[in-house]
Amino acid sequence: MKVNNLMLTKFFTSPAAFKCGLLAGLQDTFGTCATVKVLYLLRHAKSDWSAAGPPDVERPLSKRGIRAARTVGSAMHNADIAPALVLCSFAQRAVETWSLLAPELPRQIPVKTMRSLYLASPSSILTMAQRLPNSIDSTLVLAHNPGLHNLALSLAGPDSERQAVALLREKYPTGALAEFRFQVDEWSDLCAGTGQLLRFLRPRDLA
Repeated sequence: MKVNNLMLTKFFTSPAAFKCGLLAGLQDTFGTCATVKVLYLLRHAKSDWSAAGPPDVERPLSKRGIRAARTVGSAMHNADIAPALVLCSFAQRAVETWSLLAPELPRQIPVKTMRSLYLASPSSILTMAQRLPNSIDSTLVLAHNPGLHNLALSLAGPDSERQAVALLREKYPTGALAEFRFQVDEWSDLCAGTGQLLRFLRPRDLA
């Protein structure tokens, strides 16, 4: 799916983006914060389009999607990725993705299923992350394109891994996972261009 350039333009010229630019400048002047927040963005695994029956929100995973969800879960386990909280779209394909992925992880993780994450815009997803309690140091958002892709592109800052950024710009395929690290004290400080993209995992690279 192509990136919505108009959506990105609106995001970067918004008051929130302006505030983020000021924050980024202060960070350059006074150094990075002591606290680190980690945000994982996971797109649901591939859904089943073989039948025209169910509404979009009720579409289940395809056989390929089922395999991919388990593969990503195994990769997360191997990489020691275990977020403190999961925010998951209420769409069936997202819920199924997490239910297949979760058993691969080393511990049980609390999950909040949210209707508002279904086809959410990048600004909506970012706002949800900014409202997280600061006692949580890592969160995974399981949602949909194009919102997830546009948000990931806007968050990636200059310290991001170059190969990860190249893959992210190319496409955000189903089942892909982006890991961002932010040198901030509070979730409310998350903003465009201040995230360090550490890795971008794609199911086809893990098989």
